[in-house]
Amino acid sequence: MTRVLIAEDDPNIVEALSFVLSGDGFEVIAALDGEEAMRCLRSAPPDLMILDLMLPKRNGFEVLKLVKTDSVLRSLPVIVLTAKGQPQDRRLAEQIGVEGFMTKPFSNTEVVEAVRRLGRR
Repeated sequence: MTRVLIAEDDPNIVEALSFVLSGDGFEVIAALDGEEAMRCLRSAPPDLMILDLMLPKRNGFEVLKLVKTDSVLRSLPVIVLTAKGQPQDRRLAEQIGVEGFMTKPFSNTEVVEAVRRLGRR
């Protein structure tokens, strides 16, 4: 079963994504801040991460940089899901190495399709 880490500080978004992804057969783990996300990644790396950029304690760009420079985590597919949809945010995330970038509000269908595509490669 594909394990997905959702790093998102909005409990309503975590609940919605967990519901649709679990219903599609994914195992979902959630982290409500950047520090918790890094602990989850290091203790039991998932198959894919959905990452908000505006997280408390350690923002999403910091988490993404740590993931993409870590020899163990580097190949982990990351989908950024953020309200920060400005072109410069997208460019920076792509330069760091993100595999997917989506803005809020989001389509559940698009998120599930992206997770299917990236989580099973």
